[in-house]
Amino acid sequence: MQSGGLTRHMRTHTGEKPFSCQTCGNCFMHSSDLTVHMRTHTGEKPFSCKTCGKCFTQSGELTVHMRTHTGEKPFSCKTCGKCFSVSGHLTVHMRTHTGEKPYSCKTCGKCFTQSGKLTVHMRTHTGEKPFSCKTCGKCFRMSGHLTGHMRTHTGEKPFSCKTCGKCFMQSCDLTVHMRTHTGEKPYSCKTCGKCFRTSGHLTRHMRTHTDPSQRQT
Repeated sequence: MQSGGLTRHMRTHTGEKPFSCQTCGNCFMHSSDLTVHMRTHTGEKPFSCKTCGKCFTQSGELTVHMRTHTGEKPFSCKTCGKCFSVSGHLTVHMRTHTGEKPYSCKTCGKCFTQSGKLTVHMRTHTGEKPFSCKTCGKCFRMSGHLTGHMRTHTGEKPFSCKTCGKCFMQSCDLTVHMRTHTGEKPYSCKTCGKCFRTSGHLTRHMRTHTDPSQRQT
């Protein structure tokens, strides 16, 4: 190993970060890391996709992006064979096989496979709802919930049934609707065995066992 390479390697042991950002003070072990960091301040994105023109701050980001065009998925699961375009996605997927949930809630102890899921879960404790509707002001814990809500204003129904053409605002509504075609009833009563298409229908049915006034005469 050359002296320069050894010097850089030693920083992994000493923790030395001699390259500092004059804008925010953040420090880095390598000058190349500082160069990349500076782009967060300058907005420079020197790596562009020749297919769609999208630009990136790092060459690695462009490499990953190109797979959305080529369909390349070089990271495969040795257990089930499923393939992924990003190594991080494979790492998360492997937890479905191992059962590993490395991110735990310090409030209630619930564990998660992804840090993002823990972040969303924490909002159930803090009450934080960072995503707000610019039309009516209603707030949501998840960006996806806001996206679904916005359709109540726009009327957009992007999920369509391939059997009858009926359209829905949310994918879960389409899933339930499809059961009218397939006859699937995945929710069963543990008391009498009767099956239902939706969990809500099962909940109402269960009251016929616990509340005599709910029973049909």
